[in-house]
Amino acid sequence: MAIRIDGKAVAEKVRAKVAIEVEELKKQGVTPGLAVVIVGDDPASRTYVNNKKKACAQVGIYSEEYALPASTSQDELMELVAKLNAKKDIHGILVQSPLPNGLDEKAVVEAIHPEKDVDAFHPSNVGRIMIGNYHFLPCTPAGVIELLRSENIEIAGKNCVVIGRSNIVGKPMAMLLLHNNGTVTICHSKTKNLKEVCRNADILVAAVGKPKFVTADMVKPGAAVIDVGMDRDENGKLCGDVDYENVEKVASYITPVPGGVGPMTIAMLLQNTVTAAKSQNGLK
Repeated sequence: MAIRIDGKAVAEKVRAKVAIEVEELKKQGVTPGLAVVIVGDDPASRTYVNNKKKACAQVGIYSEEYALPASTSQDELMELVAKLNAKKDIHGILVQSPLPNGLDEKAVVEAIHPEKDVDAFHPSNVGRIMIGNYHFLPCTPAGVIELLRSENIEIAGKNCVVIGRSNIVGKPMAMLLLHNNGTVTICHSKTKNLKEVCRNADILVAAVGKPKFVTADMVKPGAAVIDVGMDRDENGKLCGDVDYENVEKVASYITPVPGGVGPMTIAMLLQNTVTAAKSQNGLK
């Protein structure tokens, strides 16, 4: 039976560390500030934004919320981003996705100053991740690395398989595993012999967005399985991309959904905001 990696517990440790860093910064006259922009009334987005605000308050980060109607124009949104780029007390800017139809998300991401891009989605930050010289790491992949470290799961020299090639999780996840000297394979909808490829993985990261997609026969006995998915099963119950009940009998480590990768994403956002505040004030 696999060891369950408790994302809530690991996230609490990260938050505690961030809270100490925030206190130290405040003594130097700097209060880390995060601006969160939400456009429209997507319920999942609203939940995420509320959780981020609450997390900021818990660690002492100053936060501002800009809730805009779904009718907001591209120009209005770009104008707000420009205003936030210029605000000295705001060190991180996060525009919650997805944006309503008709708004150009790519243009918005590119408008955020790379030093304030705490999601690490700006092409400049993506390029830096590629070469290993980065200011920030994307929150979810960074959280996955923290979870692996928390259990002393060795990445170097291991076969690592990432299912999914999104710009937000799959691609940067593969790069971080590579930076940690893993041998990495990225799988996607066109991958042939997916089951065989996955069964070779010592570390398997599922980020495909399909409920219970990874079944026990796809997992190498003793593998570490990280579930990035946030889905609903046939009964409408929250679940991940991994068939947890059956895979935990085969794997050596596994993350649950909820309570695995999710809490880590927000914890790493807090860390990125502190990193941004330090950088913008010439502090280490």
